[in-house]
Amino acid sequence: MKVFVGIDIGSVSTKMAVLEENGNLITSHYLPTQGKPVEQICNLIKLLEKSIPPAASIAGIGTTGSARYLAGGIVGADIIKNEITSHAVAAQYICPEVQTVIEIGGQDSKLIIIRNGIVTDFAMNTVCAAGTGSFLDHQALRLGININDFGNLALTSRNPVRIAGRCTVFAESDMIHKQQIGHTIPDILYGLCQALVRNYLSNVGLGKEIKSPVLFQGGVAFNKAIARAFEEELKVNLTIPTHNAVMGAIGIALLTIEEMRDNPKSTRFKGYGIADLEYQTSSFICQGCANQCEIIQVKAQESIALRWGGRCERWQVDAIDEEKSISTVT
Repeated sequence: MKVFVGIDIGSVSTKMAVLEENGNLITSHYLPTQGKPVEQICNLIKLLEKSIPPAASIAGIGTTGSARYLAGGIVGADIIKNEITSHAVAAQYICPEVQTVIEIGGQDSKLIIIRNGIVTDFAMNTVCAAGTGSFLDHQALRLGININDFGNLALTSRNPVRIAGRCTVFAESDMIHKQQIGHTIPDILYGLCQALVRNYLSNVGLGKEIKSPVLFQGGVAFNKAIARAFEEELKVNLTIPTHNAVMGAIGIALLTIEEMRDNPKSTRFKGYGIADLEYQTSSFICQGCANQCEIIQVKAQESIALRWGGRCERWQVDAIDEEKSISTVT
């Protein structure tokens, strides 16, 4: 039995999806990154070994997310792709007719426009946290609300209040003011949901034509109040995939299946033993030219396992080019 692994590693969460060759999901895992990406990658590999059938063999592995090069170098990825591509592939696999993908994670948010099966446009918000999951987490913590209860409690709102959601600082000040004049917690929470939606549409969605079917992906899609706020604002019904939190991992796993099918070869996966190695991550500034590139370096058992970050190939070690799938990173 051949299985294919996709790893999606971001600043907030680290995800894994394991698929059969026909695309069926065998298992998935979701871990908080907690500022320890290397440690969580190793934890995923340990979970992988325990969770797949004993007779299964890893036939391919791919990585995506903001730390895709780091993850790819450690595990020995066969393919590395960006998050936009991975989420679009997963969305089209779930819903071939999809025309718009809304993806909101812990630290960034994305909008992907698909027409006739092709990604024609996209946008990302990576600067302001006001339209992301961390914005909701922070406000829930301040109000003493468990984030898992946020959505259901917000849906009990009868008179949602308007919150200034363009900035986390302004939103918090506005929330305090609304509490002081007597608005209820549910009304404030749903007001926050509406503020996040307004922020998303006025920043990430600015100038974009959002057409149905619309898929809502990412961890924030678990929040039913956010989904309702989007539906009210866009006047369309959202489709939330069953495995919305790991769609990026599913997408890169599907791309890995395609890569290994189109280019028959043995996987570069380094084996389960990589989870037991000790890694040290550091960086230095290359003085070779005026660019002064910051080179990221990862050591395993005191040996150089991975280097990337330069504009030339001077320091490159053991990683894959995102487009060419060869052993270099640009």
